[in-house]
Amino acid sequence: MAQVSSMWGILNTSPNRHTIAEDVQGIVTGSMVSALGLYLLAKVGLLTGGMAGVAFLLHYASGVSFGLIFFLLNLPFYILSLRRVGLDFTLKTFAAIALTSLIVEFEGRLIDISAIEPVWGAILGGLLLGYGVLALYRHRASLGGVGILAVYLQERFGVRAGLVQLAFDLTVMVFAFGVVSPAIVICSVVGAVVLNLFVAINHRSDRYVVLR
Repeated sequence: MAQVSSMWGILNTSPNRHTIAEDVQGIVTGSMVSALGLYLLAKVGLLTGGMAGVAFLLHYASGVSFGLIFFLLNLPFYILSLRRVGLDFTLKTFAAIALTSLIVEFEGRLIDISAIEPVWGAILGGLLLGYGVLALYRHRASLGGVGILAVYLQERFGVRAGLVQLAFDLTVMVFAFGVVSPAIVICSVVGAVVLNLFVAINHRSDRYVVLR
């Protein structure tokens, strides 16, 4: 009984290994917090960087479901993830993306925010996404796309994942001028900077001893 409890994380005594239960709760809570951040951004018509930012652009331009676009955009990146990062990371990331996409679709039925200032929405949305992404990184998962590439570059070359993400995010914001108003783009940049600086400051593998 003690062996089963330890395996599932109830009585985990190893400081450098995540158990199944710990990974599950990390991915679930990380996805929930990330979905809430995405919901706040969408509520005020903002966007962010990465594949989520591209999904927002396509969603605003076409009206197609954000969750569906976000899920489909990430499919090609699983090949890179499987070849360069490993099966464990790929499966966890697939679960995180699928769960986040699903929660985003139903978030509006569970929460109703009548009004929020765009700048404040950008800051809160960015921070929530940062916390969600950090939780996923800690359990060797991500929200896919550039996040997969960012984690690979950090593990392979030591380049901060947050800085890689920031460079791509700024590129997304440039294209956003063709879809949304300049004021929305500026607020979105604030949220993207908050998100990526939070991850860049807090995500360092040498400060975190867990290997799995």
